[in-house]
Amino acid sequence: MRDNRSISRRAILAAAGAPPLLMATASWGQAEPLPLVNVSKDPSCGCCDGWAAHIEAAGFPVRVVESADMASLKQRLGVPADLASCHTAEVDGYVVEGHVPAEAIRRLLSERPEATGLAVPGMPAGSPGMDFPGVDPEPYEAFLFGPTTRRFGRFLGPREI
Repeated sequence: MRDNRSISRRAILAAAGAPPLLMATASWGQAEPLPLVNVSKDPSCGCCDGWAAHIEAAGFPVRVVESADMASLKQRLGVPADLASCHTAEVDGYVVEGHVPAEAIRRLLSERPEATGLAVPGMPAGSPGMDFPGVDPEPYEAFLFGPTTRRFGRFLGPREI
């Protein structure tokens, strides 16, 4: 008569093979890491730090570089003057100008359109980095720019509307 409490050799071999299989499948549900966002900003700008914090809170790694010559950087990266804002970022081959929400950057990186980048011109109230207590957010637009310029999305605060 067999003792039901004993462990068979087959059960031991199956248990030994399980950890590598479990470790290999554990990463299936994990998303790819987000690319680094390199932010260039004027040393005296505070809203740029707020925008960088918004991007970092959305899961992007962020590196901030202070530059006293933002105009040259914008020109070199191909930011149209009418779409300019206070800070300029580079992420995965694209330029991100101004207070672009993280949601728009994720969509840009997912769709990968042929473009130079995204811009939110000016400093709209309520946009990421411009979301100060007591300030009512205003709707604003993000533009895809490159060979042509077109509207990419309309936002209120950090969310598309």
